[in-house]
Order: sequence, then C-alpha cells, then structure tokens
Amino acid sequence: MQRTVITGTGSYIPEVIRKNSDFHSGSFYLEDHTLLDSPAEVITTKFQEITGIEERRYASPAQVSTDLAFHASKQAIADAGIDAETLDQIIYTHNYGDVPFGTNQSDTVPSLAARLKHKLGIHNPFCVAYDVLFGCPGWVQGVIHADAFFKAGVAGKILVVGSETLSRVIDTHDRDSMIFSDGAGAAVLESVDRDDNSGVISCASVSYCSDELDYINFGCSYQPSSSTDLRFIKMKGRKVYEFAIKYVPSAISHCLEKAGISVHEVSKFFIHQANEKLDEAIIRTLFKQHGQRTLPEGILPMNIHKLGNSSVATVPTLYDMVRRGNLEGHSLQQGDIIVFAAVGAGMHINAVVYRV
Repeated sequence: MQRTVITGTGSYIPEVIRKNSDFHSGSFYLEDHTLLDSPAEVITTKFQEITGIEERRYASPAQVSTDLAFHASKQAIADAGIDAETLDQIIYTHNYGDVPFGTNQSDTVPSLAARLKHKLGIHNPFCVAYDVLFGCPGWVQGVIHADAFFKAGVAGKILVVGSETLSRVIDTHDRDSMIFSDGAGAAVLESVDRDDNSGVISCASVSYCSDELDYINFGCSYQPSSSTDLRFIKMKGRKVYEFAIKYVPSAISHCLEKAGISVHEVSKFFIHQANEKLDEAIIRTLFKQHGQRTLPEGILPMNIHKLGNSSVATVPTLYDMVRRGNLEGHSLQQGDIIVFAAVGAGMHINAVVYRV
C-alpha cells in the first residue's frame, strides 16, 4: 500500500544567541503607547515564567530565510539518501519572505521556493517550487499538501521546508518581541509502498477567519515616536492563548478520530513551540476531554526554552532533534504513533497523525 513517509529530516539552528538579559537595556510599551514602568529585569523574569523561553536564536546579519532553509534542506536530502534532481516539488512555508538585515521589508519575488531550488542547484524543470503562507502551522500544512499530491498520483518525492527570520520583523519595544526567533526545518516526504501502516495516517485543517482574523497581524511599533510607515509582527497574546485552548484540542481529536486512533495510543505530540504553558495546557485539555487528568511522562517534547518561537520552523526542527536523538529524554521507535499540530495567524489550526 502506498504511504506518505518522511524519509529524511534536517534543521538549521542559527548561531547568534539572544538571552533574556540582552533585553534589559530596552524599554517596553503597551499597545496604547504607554510606557511600562516595571524594570526590564522584572518584565523578562515574568516573561520567562509564562513562556518558558530563556534564550532564542537569531540569524547572522549575512543570512536571510532561504539561507537557513538551504542548510536544513541539504541535511534532509542527504538523510533521505536521494538525488535532489528527483524531487517533484519543493514546498516552502514561511510568512515574511527574505528580509535583509537592517530592514523589515518582506521580499517574496521570486518565490522563496524558487530561490531555494536555485541554491540547491536543482535544474530539473519538473521539480515545481512554490510557497505556502499559512501562519505558524505552515510546515504541517505543507505535509498535508504533500500527502494529497501523493494520493492524487502526481508526485512521488517532495521537500517540505519551514523557515523564518522573525527577528527581522519584531518591534523591540513590544514584550512579545522576546517570543520570536529564527530557524529552519525540512523534511523529504516520499510515496512509498509499505505494508506496515507507517507514514501519514490522517490529516485535519481548520480556519477561523471571523473575529479571530487579526489576533496575529502586522502593525505599528508601540514606541510613541516610531514611524507609522513601518510595520512589525503583532499578537494579541491573551486572545491567542484562549483561542488555542478552546480549539486546538478539538482539532487534534478530530484528526485522531479520522485515523481511528485513541489519544492514549500516541507516543509524542510535536506541538508548535509558541509558549511552554500554552502547549502544556493544550495537551492537558486534550487528555482531560478523553478522561485522563495527568499527562504521560515524556509525551510533550519541547525546545522552546533555548530556541524560542521560530514560527513554521518549530515543528520540523523539534521532530528532527528528537529523530536524531538530540533532545535529552526523548527518542522515537519504529511503530510509534505521533501527532504534529500547530496553531497560528489566520487563525489556522492543523494536525497530522503519523506512524514512525
């Protein structure tokens, strides 16, 4: 039976480290441009208690998103043991394009997928390269796209990449700027004839685009004298938190029901690394809805403490780390059932049930 299988993974974690203490010299304002009068040390301490983030990674000044994606993709292609020329598609997921250091202007023409194909030196014209903009759930949505193309019989090998340099679009006068980071994760997916039921089992996606539409958006700096011509990533943190708690567990449950899999059969949940307490609350709510009040040990791997929230890159980077045995206390065994899930701007939610 043809199955959608991840045959190779890779990730790129930038070398520039920004610790919470690096923000102590800054000043933070509220949305109404009111200065927060608490010392920056107090603000960052509370921030870490809420999000779990101790430090994050930023791209070097010479790098843009496609540079990070190139390194992650090279790893994934080598791990899969394939010739890059045999790829049928490159699906590049992001939100802000290539943003040169010192600017916050999104550069998306030509597409980042086309640029990545060029960097990889792929000449095959039948390797179709295109971008997907789906908020933070972008990479998971790319996996869903790949699975659909395989089932339609129009592709056999697809590279799905998630890469972002959010450090280029943050308002440094907004507390939420400390959440965001840079990074890239990639995976080669193939349509493989398997009898062991490995690979993608089910997928689910939902979009809430009414009152929720602008929970994450582009807006002016909170600093009163900043130019109104510049826009930065903005987030209504409380609303995003409440939205995610309310809707993500049901989306995951729907995906599990489609797969005929119980939540108690899942070995690990690879959740978008947005906020430590939020991710824990999502999975706790999910298990409570299924009659269990305590989380199984080791079911929720996280790397947000050191890497921050790199948007589309969080899920593939986390999976690559665990798959390679690079996250202490976590590993995968053949036959394990896992779930990829994410929530983000749109507001979009998606999930994939996958057997290793």
